Amino acid sequence: MPVSVIVGASQAGATAAAQLREEGYDGTIVLIGAEPVAPYERPPLSKEFLRGQQPLEAGILRPDGWYAEHDIDLRLGTRAERVDSDERAVILEGGERIRFDQALIATGSRNRRPPIPGIDLENVFSLRTAAEAQAIADAAERGTHAVLVGMGFIGAEVAASLRHLGLDVTVVEFAETPLQRVLGPELGRVLEGLHRDHGVEMHFGTGADHFEGTDRFEALVTTTGRTIEGDFAVVGIGVEPVTEVAEGSAIEIDNGILVDAALRTNVAGIFAVGDVARHDHPVFGPVRVEHYDNALKMGAHVAGSMLGRNEPFTDAHWFWSDQYDADIQMAGFAFTWDEMVIRGNMEERRFAAFLLKDGQLLSTFAMNRPKDVRRSMKLISAKARPAREQLEDPEVDLRTLLPKGSA
Repeated sequence: MPVSVIVGASQAGATAAAQLREEGYDGTIVLIGAEPVAPYERPPLSKEFLRGQQPLEAGILRPDGWYAEHDIDLRLGTRAERVDSDERAVILEGGERIRFDQALIATGSRNRRPPIPGIDLENVFSLRTAAEAQAIADAAERGTHAVLVGMGFIGAEVAASLRHLGLDVTVVEFAETPLQRVLGPELGRVLEGLHRDHGVEMHFGTGADHFEGTDRFEALVTTTGRTIEGDFAVVGIGVEPVTEVAEGSAIEIDNGILVDAALRTNVAGIFAVGDVARHDHPVFGPVRVEHYDNALKMGAHVAGSMLGRNEPFTDAHWFWSDQYDADIQMAGFAFTWDEMVIRGNMEERRFAAFLLKDGQLLSTFAMNRPKDVRRSMKLISAKARPAREQLEDPEVDLRTLLPKGSA
C-alpha cells in the first residue's frame, strides 16, 4: 500500500490530506504537526480571536475524530527534523523514520526574530500560533498600552484589534508608510490615515534599537533615539519560510522550497505547498505567497498532482484584511509596477487601485470595493491589458474586459 507523508499539519497540509481522501486515494496518509492542537485557521488570530469574538475551536478545520474516521494518522506535537530524499523517509525528532512513496512539505513560515537586544524579555511577543495570540490577548487584558514594531498586514490588524479593545497603541515602522513594500507609498498613506483616525500613534522611518526592562518589557528605544514606554510589545517584521526539513537533501531551496507550476519539487514524488513553497506561477513567475486563501487552494490542488494529474496552479491569489470598518482586499502579485489606475475615491476610502506593468494588470488593491477585486482576478490570470479609461470608469463591469478566447 502506498504511503504519503505530509510534513506540516497546516491549513495547506490538512487540506491536501482531506482532498486526497475525497478523490479516492486509499493509501496510508500520515499528517505530522509540531503544534499540539489540531489544524486550524490562522487569520482569526490577529482579528476575531485576539478581540475575544471567536474561540479557537471555531477555527478548527475539522472536528474531533474526523482524521481517524478518514484513516489519516494525525501526529500532533510531533516535529519532523528532515526529509531524506535519497532514502525516501521523514525523520522525526527522536529518530523515528517514516518511509514514504510521496511526501508533501507544508511547514509554512515563522516570524523573523532579529537579534535585537531585549527581544527575549517577557511580554515581547510575536504572532503566528494560537498560543502566541492567546498570550497577546492576556497581556491586552492586563495592560493599557501596546508598542508594535512593524506595520505590515499583521501589524496593522493587531493595531486595529488592540484599539478595538480600548488600548493605546504606538507603532514604529522602518518604511515611510504602512505596507509600503507591498502597496507603495500612495496606497500606504491611505492605510496610515485610517489608523490615525482611530487613534494609533505611528512613527515611520525608524525601527527597534533595543527593548528595555529588568525582567519584562518596559520600553522600546528606537533607532532614532525615541523611548516609548508600554505594557507589552508585539514584533511583526515579516516571516521566513521553514525549510530546515529539506536542508541537506537533494530538494532545491531558494527563498522557500522551489516547485514547478504543478507544485512538484525537483525530486520526483516530493511536493511543497503554502507559505514554504516558491512556485513557478504562469503569470508572476517564481513567487512565494503567505496568504490563507493560497494555502487552502494550493492544498486542494496539490492532491491532484500527487494523484498524477500535474495541472498548473494558476490561481491569481486573493487576500483580505479587516481593519476597523474597512473592507480591504487584494488580488494578484506585483513586484513592481509603472502605472496605478484608481477607480472610486481614495479620500473617501472607497476605491480600487489597479497596478499595471507595461500595460498588463498584475494586482488589484481595494478598500470598500470588494467586487472590483474579485472581478479583476480573471483579468490578472489572463494577462489582460485593459485600457486605463475602462479601469477608471465604475460603470464598466470588469468581467467584460476579459480578452477573447480566455477561459
